[in-house]
Amino acid sequence: MVDLNVMAYEHLQAARESERGRDAGLVVHDGELRQTIIALCEGTILPEHNSPPAGSIQVLVGRIRVELDGDTQSEIREGELWPLTHERHAVLALEDAAFLLTTVTGVGRDSYS
Repeated sequence: MVDLNVMAYEHLQAARESERGRDAGLVVHDGELRQTIIALCEGTILPEHNSPPAGSIQVLVGRIRVELDGDTQSEIREGELWPLTHERHAVLALEDAAFLLTTVTGVGRDSYS
């Protein structure tokens, strides 16, 4: 059994101690399903990247913003679940945050770019 709250705070603490202001850890990897906790310190950005064929973000702690070409697509707060965009996007931590990224990969479709 995995305690997501404990993992979120552990990764957030590691992000605070990291020069890059971020930390991540794989929670579940079962075939095409992957779940990863990602922690970002306030102001840290995950640069623009491709989107998997399917996925979601669930914010466990804090608040993040998903951006497309520098424009806000969605602001996601603690406790909220958001389906991933199918376009290249970036993620910015509006405050110290940890989120569960759930993706489905390798289903015969390329990632969205």
